[in-house]
Amino acid sequence: MRVIDRAAAPRPPSGPGRGLLRAPVDGLRSLLGALGTAVPAFVVLALVPVVAALCLVGLGIPLVPRVSRAVRAVADRERGRLSRVGAVVAEAEPLPDWVVPSVRATARELGWLAWHGTCGLALAACGVMLPLNAVHDLAFPLYWDVLPPGEITAAIGFPTARDGREALLVSGIGLGWAVLALIAPPVLAGAHVAVGRALLGPAPGTDLTLRVIRLTATRAAALDAHAVELRRIERSLHDGAQNHLVAVNLLVGAARRVVHRDPAAADAVLDRAQEAAEQALSELRAVVRAILPPVLDDRTLGDAVAALAANCPVPCAVVSDVPVRSAASVEATAYFVVAEALTNIARHSGARRAEVRIEQREGRLRVTISDDGRGGADARGGSGLDGIRRRVEAHDGVLLVSSPVGGPTAVGVSLPCGS
Repeated sequence: MRVIDRAAAPRPPSGPGRGLLRAPVDGLRSLLGALGTAVPAFVVLALVPVVAALCLVGLGIPLVPRVSRAVRAVADRERGRLSRVGAVVAEAEPLPDWVVPSVRATARELGWLAWHGTCGLALAACGVMLPLNAVHDLAFPLYWDVLPPGEITAAIGFPTARDGREALLVSGIGLGWAVLALIAPPVLAGAHVAVGRALLGPAPGTDLTLRVIRLTATRAAALDAHAVELRRIERSLHDGAQNHLVAVNLLVGAARRVVHRDPAAADAVLDRAQEAAEQALSELRAVVRAILPPVLDDRTLGDAVAALAANCPVPCAVVSDVPVRSAASVEATAYFVVAEALTNIARHSGARRAEVRIEQREGRLRVTISDDGRGGADARGGSGLDGIRRRVEAHDGVLLVSSPVGGPTAVGVSLPCGS
């Protein structure tokens, strides 16, 4: 197991160089993520006019709900990306199976698809190419003379270098690319995020009744989970600790009756009573640990998760970047999420390695558990992920699950730190 606690580890000194490069690097990382959704957006966008044309002759009508689900899948993937880099973007309502309602439900998503699959794809590709062009042209004088005659040009295809002086001119163009690579990626990434949040977030003027309904449902789920937890505790106490304590009482009474006439037998009975008392104590400790992990009182969330990872049969790395403690209920929920996810990985995934990443950004605690297993996990299929979802939603949190068949699987949770 490998544990990295970024909050506890000494940080390298910050300086002008690090501050100058951080924004471009973050912007470039964001643009790479945007490319990951822009390419499938382009593919789905190409299907839309084909299905629309088929609808004119009646052949495409059965395909409309499927295309709507494809649009929703790409949009949900972008919502997940936007939620990881900033404030959470709320999930959209489930799609109906009828043709016309499914088109209406994805109308704004179709607008986002048209932008993201064309302009967004082009802007993301240009932003990613800027540092590559800069490296190509800055290093041009070092290798231009070994290139084939038709390729002795700058990154954009001109000018052609015929001698060393012109090769240095291309290197000067590379300086311009380097300046653009420092300035453009944060701007382009910001444009992607702004447009994505505007088109994929709740529509302006959305009826707050939907929000109230969702909160009512999550609170009801939280109460149900609380009732289930109380029943589990009562059953554990009744079937475990209480039975052992009754046995202790009976054994001590039996020992008192025989202690005068047969001290050896009384000593044996007291030994059995002591064993029963130890078993009762062990049962009580297990119940207490299940209510609220005491390890969080003495250790940070990162340390507690590291202890879970150390006991996981699958090799698991832990990366923790949590500078301050969150509310006790939030940390307990995050601890439960990791414990349940690692249990699922060990039992069902067939993974060879896993990773737990804990971060605290913009007032939210984000926990991501990933593995390289077979995938196919379903958050609403009655599995352990369903219990995770109910606990997370009770804190106004968000659960994101990416688990295509064949893997890999990533379970992400975002919780308000102060809940």
